[in-house]
Amino acid sequence: RAAPRTVAPLMGPRGVDALGHGRTLVTETGGNFSLVVERRHKAARVVPLGNLPTEFPPAISKGPHGTIYLLTGASGPPPEQRPSVLRGAAAPAPATTLFKWKRGWPAPRVVADISAYQKTDPDPWDQEGFPADSNPFGVVALDDGTVLVSDAAGNDLLRVWPRTGRIRTVARLMPRTVPVPAGLPDVPPEMGGPLPPAGTPIVSEPVATSVTVGADGYWYVGELRGFPATPGTSQVWRIKPGTKNATCDPEHPRKGACKRYADGFTSITDLAAGPKGIYVLELSKKSWFAFEMGLPGAEEGGLFLVRPRGTTPRVRELAAGQLKNPGGVDVSDHVYVAGPLFGPGALLRLR
Repeated sequence: RAAPRTVAPLMGPRGVDALGHGRTLVTETGGNFSLVVERRHKAARVVPLGNLPTEFPPAISKGPHGTIYLLTGASGPPPEQRPSVLRGAAAPAPATTLFKWKRGWPAPRVVADISAYQKTDPDPWDQEGFPADSNPFGVVALDDGTVLVSDAAGNDLLRVWPRTGRIRTVARLMPRTVPVPAGLPDVPPEMGGPLPPAGTPIVSEPVATSVTVGADGYWYVGELRGFPATPGTSQVWRIKPGTKNATCDPEHPRKGACKRYADGFTSITDLAAGPKGIYVLELSKKSWFAFEMGLPGAEEGGLFLVRPRGTTPRVRELAAGQLKNPGGVDVSDHVYVAGPLFGPGALLRLR
């Protein structure tokens, strides 16, 4: 099995937008966003475009007319607790905000405040006592000039009109009852413990981390799965373009404008679309929670190609055993993955 090829070293990379012809947009920890340009028989060039000072790398997507969209999530720790590489850096960019940037601009400009909108559109199935919470995580620019944003804390998919800043809810993802996984160590109270016995049903939020547009034009959303992050319970939803106020219901996954496309994944952090199907990226095959708890082997991530086939899509793993905590994936003439998300990493190209 051929190993993925390293295109360019990066620091804590996450955002990936593959533009084709060896050109790929990337983001890194600290908020740098760059264009990676591959060259024949030479090392790739990493062309710095700008910086959006953030603790966690922003999501990125190129829209029409050369506009690049950047999305910040919930704010990170205070300055005194930030990594030394970020101390003394510029004041952090506003959290939970969609930005746009064009060549020649000195800095990205604010398009919309996602958390302000979520205060007017609380999550009706919130499980944590904070229904207006917001942590926008995934972004994709549409050909019509609007932008889709998946909110991991709001558990929904939003559509933004950049010219006016207007936001509309496309779909809300419902929680799912999952069994408490076996094999976890004692969970301290500050992390949600102690856990009930393995197998106990527990209601878990979807955590909508990712969004892409399929070759069929439909909008696809992937779930991380909330606490206790039970493996095999993350779903991918398929939403009809132009949808408003749909519900993605795991109890009725074939009803309405939001239908389940695939199931059985773990801790999805990104989706990508190509002519062969939907690519699903997992941060950890054992779950994000297993990784946080330090379980051996939980740093191994996964990438899967999901091809449509009737009501049960075909799923094939790519680069098995060769991805460590990957943060982002995209597809053009090749499949590109960014990772590890934490610490020194790289943009990788799959053979």
